[in-house]
Amino acid sequence: MNKSPATDNPRVTVTLKALVDLAKPAGMLSLGHANIRAAQSGNYLSHLKGRGMAFDETRLYQPGDDVRRIDWRVTARTDKPHSKIFKEERERPMFIAVDYRATMAFATRGVFKSVQAARLAGLLAWAALKQGDRIGGQIFSDDGCQEVKPQTGKPALLRFLNALVNPNYNGAAVVNLAQPLFRLLHHARPGSRVYILSDFRGMNSAAENHLANLARHCEVVLVHIADPLESSLPSQGRYRFTDGWREVLFDSGDKQRLQAYRQRFQDRRAYLQKLANKLRLTLIPCTTQQAPLDALNGTRARPAA
Repeated sequence: MNKSPATDNPRVTVTLKALVDLAKPAGMLSLGHANIRAAQSGNYLSHLKGRGMAFDETRLYQPGDDVRRIDWRVTARTDKPHSKIFKEERERPMFIAVDYRATMAFATRGVFKSVQAARLAGLLAWAALKQGDRIGGQIFSDDGCQEVKPQTGKPALLRFLNALVNPNYNGAAVVNLAQPLFRLLHHARPGSRVYILSDFRGMNSAAENHLANLARHCEVVLVHIADPLESSLPSQGRYRFTDGWREVLFDSGDKQRLQAYRQRFQDRRAYLQKLANKLRLTLIPCTTQQAPLDALNGTRARPAA
């Protein structure tokens, strides 16, 4: 991920050890988001697609079998009716898309949004491993994208965790969310559970269309990561902000400006909620202060370690 001057600060950058250490807390993570109502959506219950069905065997037709499952080739060869038998897929791909763009390299409290995204992704990957699902994903930044093909087992998990720490980007620079979402359409196979961990800045009509197409074939969960300062400016006073190279002095004494600022964040969150409701997705809010496990489990927020 993008480095800053404070590369040894765990609140600013993520290490492989930190992601490996998430194995134990991931055992307390419930991935049953079918039971989670999207935040602030009233009685709306997110619609989640189930696992697919894989062909198992062909056997002699039995009374009650669905005629649409008749194996006509075997029937013609043996001159006896045969039915195709299907079983539920035991492995399901989990595809985790992680936003490392410049807007994610920010926090006033807790950890950088990019670090929070990496921690959330690590928890999800460990939980997927424990339930036998295939693990893969996408990391995208201003420099491009990297996809990790979903595979089973611990080597696949470690491959994904290494990509979170040291991504190898390719393709064109990411200008808005339309680009990574378009690539997701080609890499996330139907029936996958797709998590998108982002601040969702740069959403446009093209990004919405790609997300809608993705939601037709996959179970999609949006995790909206935000810093407390994005929802509300501090109380009246003069404040200095820095990104490590530049400094900005801000005066928050204008009440009208404070209200307009809060309204912009509320409008952005309401837009994401409306989009999630429309496309029947799950929306999970998460702050930079929140323990990642609490956010994913939908429990009361407490400061992250």
